[in-house]
Amino acid sequence: MQLGMVGLGRMGANIARRLMRAGHRLVVFDQMPEPVRKLGEEGGEPSSGLADLVGKLEKPRVAWVMLPAGDITDRTVKELATVMEAGDIIIDGGNSFYQDDIRRARDLKQKGIRYVDVGTSGGVWGLERGYCMMIGGDKEAVDHLDPIFDALAPGEGNIPPTPGRKSSDTRAERGYIYCGPNGAGHFVKMVHNGIEYGIMQAYAEGFEILKTVASANIPPDRRYELDLPDVAEVWRRGSVIGSWLLDLTAMALAEDPQLANYSGFVEDSGEGRWTINAAIEEAVPAEVLTAALYARFRSRQQHTFADKLLSAMRQKFGGHVEPKSAAPHA
Repeated sequence: MQLGMVGLGRMGANIARRLMRAGHRLVVFDQMPEPVRKLGEEGGEPSSGLADLVGKLEKPRVAWVMLPAGDITDRTVKELATVMEAGDIIIDGGNSFYQDDIRRARDLKQKGIRYVDVGTSGGVWGLERGYCMMIGGDKEAVDHLDPIFDALAPGEGNIPPTPGRKSSDTRAERGYIYCGPNGAGHFVKMVHNGIEYGIMQAYAEGFEILKTVASANIPPDRRYELDLPDVAEVWRRGSVIGSWLLDLTAMALAEDPQLANYSGFVEDSGEGRWTINAAIEEAVPAEVLTAALYARFRSRQQHTFADKLLSAMRQKFGGHVEPKSAAPHA
């Protein structure tokens, strides 16, 4: 298939590369000329702007927007809508708020343009590992785009289906699912990221307990000088708490056992807050996820080893570079 990719940051560029490796044809655009040039050298077709990108696409045109959530994505979708036609498809693969998807889809429907929201997980590793995708929107459009999603997904790999699982849709076993109408994909991804906060916080606090048991306020006969890289490594092998996040934790500790290169200032990218707001609206107790979000707020005032480990995990899976301190209040 042919696809236009708008936004060639860490994930957008690698999504384009993975699709090109699978034989799909990419027209690419970014406000910065350098990533456009690089993707052009790798087989993508460069474009000079959104109108130029759309003009190079075959009907029905498909444009994938991979930009930060909020105003920049809104403006880009609106501009694409001015140069696209009925039957064309706009995909938002970023971390947009699901209610924004509902609004955009309603506005685009007036022009006959179809809108698909794709919650995309995989970070900077997605080029090689593939991307887990949670998809919402017009089902006919999603089915039309299936070759794109199939190429981006990890595939079955060596993970056997869950015992007792009964479903006629095997896409979940390949790493992507159709969640439902517009907003459903980003809603599922939002909760995914809220859970991610909680898992990361549990690892971070646990490793700080392991580190602090060697401190002077612990009686000498109960002090242990534990090798944290070794603990992380052994937990990766057969432990019930093994996970990809633990793999990344082990990697970070092996490279820098004291995590000296991390300040302990931990950002939140929005999905955690939206998840808590959804829990409040639904009257669902979410103590762990709420506490994990508040821990990130606290990290911007007082930094701990646990906070440094959170920063290390974010850097490993998403390439996030935390600021050294909070921006001063106006």
